[in-house]
Amino acid sequence: MSKRNKIVVVDDNRGVLAAVSLLLRPYFNQVITLQSPVRLEEVLRDGVPDCLLLDMNFSAGINTGNEGIYWLNRVKRLYPDLPVVLFTAYGDIDLAVRGMKEGAVDFIIKPWDNARLVDTLLKASGGRKSRNAAADDDNSMYWGESKAMLALKSLVERIAPTDANVLITGENGTGKEVLARAVHRRSARHSRPMLSVDMGSVTETLFESELFGHVKGAFTNASADRAGKFEAADGSTLFMDEIGNLPPYLQSKLLTVIQNRKIVRVGSNKPVDVDIRLICATNCDLQAMVADGRFRQDLLYRINTIHLEIPPLRQRKDDIVPLAEMFMKRFSEKYKREASELDGSARDKLMSHYWPGNIRELEHAVEKAVIISDGPVLRASHFELPKVEASVPGDVAGATLEDMERQMITAAVNDCHGNLSAVASRLGITRQTLYNKMKKFGL
Repeated sequence: MSKRNKIVVVDDNRGVLAAVSLLLRPYFNQVITLQSPVRLEEVLRDGVPDCLLLDMNFSAGINTGNEGIYWLNRVKRLYPDLPVVLFTAYGDIDLAVRGMKEGAVDFIIKPWDNARLVDTLLKASGGRKSRNAAADDDNSMYWGESKAMLALKSLVERIAPTDANVLITGENGTGKEVLARAVHRRSARHSRPMLSVDMGSVTETLFESELFGHVKGAFTNASADRAGKFEAADGSTLFMDEIGNLPPYLQSKLLTVIQNRKIVRVGSNKPVDVDIRLICATNCDLQAMVADGRFRQDLLYRINTIHLEIPPLRQRKDDIVPLAEMFMKRFSEKYKREASELDGSARDKLMSHYWPGNIRELEHAVEKAVIISDGPVLRASHFELPKVEASVPGDVAGATLEDMERQMITAAVNDCHGNLSAVASRLGITRQTLYNKMKKFGL
């Protein structure tokens, strides 16, 4: 995984700053720590970071969180696109939700879980990266000129202003979350940030806590109240990726919440009303999973009011070169390279590749090409495309999607010498999803 550029962490506790800095260094090129927000604006003027982790309290003996809200509002006025994650030791649900309503993208409660802290900050900083990948009026969604994509754009424009639940399907790497954000930006809820949760990375034991929240003492290590994603997304959009990975017994819990629009935190018996717009995404064939008894039909009906299908990159070949040029411009600026042109050999190589990882794979290929480039022109030799394309049947009409998935995973495992983290990164899926697929295919 490539590092994010920069993060700023503001907390009045030196020990917290030291621990967080040490934890984040493998994931960010630059970790700037401040013990007080007094110099925050000066630091931001020197270069806006990918993310800001902001403590809620800075004065000894004061734990109202008002200082954090003040600085949140001040930062958002100056830098509205900067993702801010709130940091609090007091587990004040109302305050955390207020912060979300006023522009924070998420919050972390101390003492924190290292994995969750890193995941939250990477997702927040990745969101800014997506927004800065300027393309089209969506500021990230590249529609292109293919007939299928123009039809998709037209449908999005019609359904986005409604509160209808949306199911987005498509292969890995096609940009399902980017499309979800395009829907959210066109909705009446666009003034509040869309919240995302990857169902493939949520462990079954923490499912209810992560989505519905918990109260202090509900289970071991539940040292404070915590709002779940549903409650934090109240008044906005909740995006649930990899919905096909949800086990059947958890599907029933999700169905109940979607039907009743109420959640009950773990350890509590008090229902809480939630007002969300739900967008789900998957690369699975949910209809086939319903037929196999692996996905509830009534849940599919609930999440599938509107169905948006993103075509794979190989079915929109006219978009390959424009996308590559867009990525080339972005990475040339990022890495201070001269690359500004694709020669004929590079264009031919890109157009003839199968792109099993779709847009995400193309983006990574262009990034590598720009990094190793030695002048203004990118040639075919600059593009290190994976051997996996050779294992895809030339006549895909004769192969099932499962056949192709099995071959791609097998080839990627061989190419990466069994390094499953590298395999997951290459294929554009989470490690949990990779494990599930390998188990399914008996690999």
